[in-house]
Amino acid sequence: MPIKKILFSILFCFLCSASYGEENLKSVGKFKDWESFVLLQEGKKICFAQSIPVIRAPKKLKRDPSRLFVSFRPDENIKNEISVTNGYEFKLKTPVAAKSGKKSFDLFSKGRFAWVVENKDETKLIITMKKASRLMIVGNTDKGDETTDHYSMMGFTKAYNTAKKSCS
Repeated sequence: MPIKKILFSILFCFLCSASYGEENLKSVGKFKDWESFVLLQEGKKICFAQSIPVIRAPKKLKRDPSRLFVSFRPDENIKNEISVTNGYEFKLKTPVAAKSGKKSFDLFSKGRFAWVVENKDETKLIITMKKASRLMIVGNTDKGDETTDHYSMMGFTKAYNTAKKSCS
C-alpha cells in the first residue's frame, strides 16, 4: 500500500504543477472554495475534490502551493482518501494534524504529502469537514518550521459528492 501512496504523491505533484491544461484532467464543478476533477490516466479514472488554503502561516516562510484533496480511485478500490501537501518536504517522523474545533486527526507524512493514519478516521474526518466551516492542517518543514494552513469548508460537501459520483 505505501508504494501506491508514493505513486499517488508523484501524480499529485504533477497535478499541482502547470498541468491543469492537461487534456486528461477535467474540472467537473467549482463549488465556492472547492473544485472537483476527473483525471483519466492510462485508462484509469481518478476523481478528487481539492481546495487551496485561505490562510497560510507563517507568511514569511517561502513554500510551494498547498492543497487538500479527497480522492477516489475505483480501479484500486480506494474511496475517501484524504491527502494534503503543504508546499514543502515534511519533517521525518513528526506528526501532521488536521484540526477543526476540538477535533484533531493524526496524519503521517512521506516527502511532500501527508495522509490520515487510520482508515476509519478518514470517514470521521470527512463527516467533520462536511459540518465545519474551517479545517486547519498543522505540519513541520524538514527544517523544523511549524506551519498552519486554514482551509475553508465552504462548498466541500458539493465538491465531495460530485467527485464521488464521478467515480461511481
